[in-house]
Amino acid sequence: MLQLSNQTNFYKGKVRDVYTIADKYLAMIVSDRISAFDVVLPKPIPYKGQVLNQIAAQFLDATADIVPNWKISTPLPNATLGHKCETYPVEMVVRGNLTGHAWRTYKSGKRELCGVPLPEGLKENDFFENPIITPTTKAHEGHDEDISREEIISRGLVSQNEYEQLEKYTLALFERGKQIAKERGLILVDTKYEFGRIGDTIYLIDEIHTPDSSRYFYLDGFEERQQKGEAQKQLSKEFVREWLMENGFQGKDGQQIPEMTTDVVTAISERYIELYEQVTGKKFVKEPISEMDMQTKLEAALQQLG
Repeated sequence: MLQLSNQTNFYKGKVRDVYTIADKYLAMIVSDRISAFDVVLPKPIPYKGQVLNQIAAQFLDATADIVPNWKISTPLPNATLGHKCETYPVEMVVRGNLTGHAWRTYKSGKRELCGVPLPEGLKENDFFENPIITPTTKAHEGHDEDISREEIISRGLVSQNEYEQLEKYTLALFERGKQIAKERGLILVDTKYEFGRIGDTIYLIDEIHTPDSSRYFYLDGFEERQQKGEAQKQLSKEFVREWLMENGFQGKDGQQIPEMTTDVVTAISERYIELYEQVTGKKFVKEPISEMDMQTKLEAALQQLG
C-alpha cells in the first residue's frame, strides 16, 4: 500500500487499489490480482493490470467526444489518475447478442429481462434487432442484481431525466465500441458502463471495453457457427472461469481453488496479452513496475494537478 500526498481515503477492491486524493481525485492502480466467481484467486497474473489499464485508457480516449470521462492521465502502465465523481448506484449493462445471463434467462422460458421484452424464436448468440439495456444494481459485496428502468426511476436511484441521458450515452458508447471492434475483426457482444457526476455533469467512470468488463466474439466465421449451432469463439475472461469449472471450482462453499501452477499462471498472462493485442491492434510492451517507481510517478503526476 502506498502513501500519497493529500491522500484522504484508500479502498482495496478485489483487483484494484483506489486512492482518494484531497477528496477531489482518484489514483486507481489496476493490480495483477485476478478474481472469478467473486473470489480473488491465490496468485497474481503478471501484466494483467497493465493490460486492463491500457485497454481502458485507449477506449476512454476514443469515446471522450461522446461523454466526458473521469480520466486525467495514465502516469503508469497500470495506473490512471482521474476525477472523483459521485457514482450512480446502477451499472448500465448493454447487450447486442443473446448470450450469457440473457441466454440463460431466455432458455429458462422467460421472455423478459430487466423489464425488456425478448422476442420469440432466437437461438443462443443471435443478434438482437437492436441492442438492449439490462441494468443492474451496484453491490459492494456479493452479486449485482437485475433491475428494470422503471424500478430505477420509481425507487429514486436515478432521476428520470438523468436515466434517459445515461441510456443515450450507453447506446452511443456501445455503437462506438462495436465499430472499433469490427475494425479488429471482433464483435462487441455485451459490456457494462458505470457513470458518475460532478455537479450537473455526467461522467463515464471506471474501465471500458476491457475483456474483464466485456465479451467479444471473433467476427470471422460467426455466421457459419451460428448456422451450425456451434459455440462461438470468444475473447473474454471466460477462459479463466472455464478452467476453474473444469477443475471443480465455482466459488461455492467447500470447493477448493485448483492449484495455480507456474504453467497455469504463465498461460493466463499470455492469454491476457493476446487479448490486448487483438482488442487494441497494438503490440504489447511489458513494463515491469516497482513500488518505488509507482510512488514517484504518481506523486509527480499529482504535483502537476496543483
